[in-house]
Parts: sequence; structure tokens; C-alpha cells
Amino acid sequence: MVKNFEELDFCSTPLGELVLRRRKIPMLENEVVYEIILNGEFLMSSLFHAVEDALADLGLAAAQPGPLDVVVGGLGLGYTAVAALKHQSVRSLFLVDFLEPVIRWHQTGLAPLGNRISSDPRTRFIEEDFFALASHPETGFDAAEPGRKFHAILLDIDHTPKHWLNERHASFYTLEGLKSLRRHLAPGGVFALWSDDPPDSGFCSTLEGVFTSVHAHTVSFPNPIRGGESSGTVYVAVC
Repeated sequence: MVKNFEELDFCSTPLGELVLRRRKIPMLENEVVYEIILNGEFLMSSLFHAVEDALADLGLAAAQPGPLDVVVGGLGLGYTAVAALKHQSVRSLFLVDFLEPVIRWHQTGLAPLGNRISSDPRTRFIEEDFFALASHPETGFDAAEPGRKFHAILLDIDHTPKHWLNERHASFYTLEGLKSLRRHLAPGGVFALWSDDPPDSGFCSTLEGVFTSVHAHTVSFPNPIRGGESSGTVYVAVC
């Protein structure tokens, strides 16, 4: 039986104190919700994942037809990964996360979608700094095949292009940082980015300096806690 509140894991990481917890929400008929919290700040809730799903669906919809090799930066509770795996065109899925506990939660089934992700032979977990790998296209995301190109890179780590989990990430969202990222993509490849803010015209202009086609999609979803709707943004940029 699920308790009203459980702290499933607590650990110190290079980014601060990380918590995975599970709780029931009485106002939603005791719906069970999983949450990831870093340094007291919410990173992810299983109650809200429409934008994470859309990150995979919109990004992969913009990709070229055919077998797709995909990178997901930021594993979280796994919703983007599961949404990507629903696409039969996905041939391989590299899941890059800097935090070892997050990967462990999925590999051991502690995270609610972990078994579903881990059991799919297309997936590979990579415990690395996505931004460090992105800045070195000559080596890239696949240690076994340096310089390997991918058809889509889906990123959900920072809150927005201007609100980062770590200040070291800031350079990624510049013209030079995005140019380095593009070198990881095959011709016609797609970069898609999750953001918690409305579309940012300045960031769209930066993307347009690197990519051939850029769209900022507003994704709305019902918010049963606050009432009404909330929304996020998925940026989709195509080489």
C-alpha cells in the first residue's frame, strides 16, 4: 500500500541535495504523485508531464523519415524517454544524465517508468554532463563511436534558456554553444528544447542564427492544483 508521503531516496550530489519522493494528493482523490526536488526546488512532478511528452513528439515529428538515433539530455522521471520510445522509427535512444541517482532510480525500478525504459533494448544510459559532451562534437555522445551523428537531440535539463540549474550551462544557449551542438546532428537533424517559460523571441533569434528552421510551440495543459491551464514551450530547430 502506498503511504500518504514517502521519501524514496535522498542523496548529496555535485548540484546539491536531491530527493525522490512519492505522495498522495487528497484534493485529487489521493492521486499518487512522484516528485524530484533539487536543493528544495521542484524539478519534475508526475502530475505535469504534457510538455515533456510534447518534447519527444514535436521533436521527432520534425525529423527525417527512417530509423532515428536519438539523444535525450536530462532523464528526470522518464516521460520524454517513454514518449520517444513510442515512436517505432526510433532505432536507438541515448539517455544522458549527470546525476547517478537519477539513472539508478530508473535502472532499479524506483522511478515509476524505470522498468519500462530499462527493459527496452533501444535504450542506453549515459552518466555524463550533457553540456560537456555537447561542447565536444569530435568525441560526442557515443564513447564507442567518437563523432557519431544523431537524428534528434531532445533537451530537458534547465528551467529555461535563461534560468539554469548551474551557471556553467549558460554558454550552451549562445550562438557558439548551439553551433557546437549542431555538429552532433546529421543533415536534417533536429534539436528540441523544453522550457518552463513562454516563447523567448531573443532565444529564437539565436537559434535562427544556427538552424535552418525554428519553431516555438506553446504546449498548454490543465492544472488541477491551481485551476485553469498552465503552459510551457518546446523549441524545435532543424538543420
